[in-house]
Amino acid sequence: MTQFNNQVVLITGGGAGIGLCVASKFSEKGAHVVITGRRASALEQAARTAANIDYIVADVGKPSDALPTIDEIIRRYGRLDVLVNNAGAGAISPLSQATFEQISEIFAVNVIGPSLLATAALPYLKRSNGSIINVSSTFGHKAAGSLSHYAASKAALEHMTKCWALELAHDGIRVNAVAAGPTESDFLAERMGLSPGQIESIKSEERARIPLGRRGLPDDVASWITALASSDAGWITGQIFTVDGGLSVT
Repeated sequence: MTQFNNQVVLITGGGAGIGLCVASKFSEKGAHVVITGRRASALEQAARTAANIDYIVADVGKPSDALPTIDEIIRRYGRLDVLVNNAGAGAISPLSQATFEQISEIFAVNVIGPSLLATAALPYLKRSNGSIINVSSTFGHKAAGSLSHYAASKAALEHMTKCWALELAHDGIRVNAVAAGPTESDFLAERMGLSPGQIESIKSEERARIPLGRRGLPDDVASWITALASSDAGWITGQIFTVDGGLSVT
């Protein structure tokens, strides 16, 4: 794997789970890593887990946070090489229970936030011939009941990935996505607001449906994110890499 010496990497939702695992991998390979999230205490604790991890308190779902986040990274480091749009929001909700507030939050975090961050980051990614990696989901291209708005937001993110790849290729910017299957993290509790009983029921059902027989670990997904950001993947753009134990083909 190509090292990332002196490169600067921004990872949204980097305080735990896949995001923190990705941050650690980039750090191990020499990058200066900046993670973002809404909780300062969680970010501070995460930043202590590995060298070269810095943090900025920012909410991806808040449009006004996008430009200041990029500006602060440039103030601290003077460059940006990789943007990983990892933060996500979702809800298990039948259509009969959907609300404007719930739908708006999902799309604010999963679609609007990554778009505004990418827009703010473009001048600096052009200078570095950088890379954008969006973190999608199996359900961005696999239908599922009671997940319609979450799935639709991830489908939008995947299609934006392909469109951005075409649009930005002439600037030397590569854009790809990793579509993660069910992965061990605090997402079901923190972002979907489910009870312990609901979470265990979902996990048991998922393990039974996944051909390889287990839920993913953050490392399963993080390894592909760092691989796509490296120069070894220099001829890869506009691709959606599904990492889900085979769930998407069931």
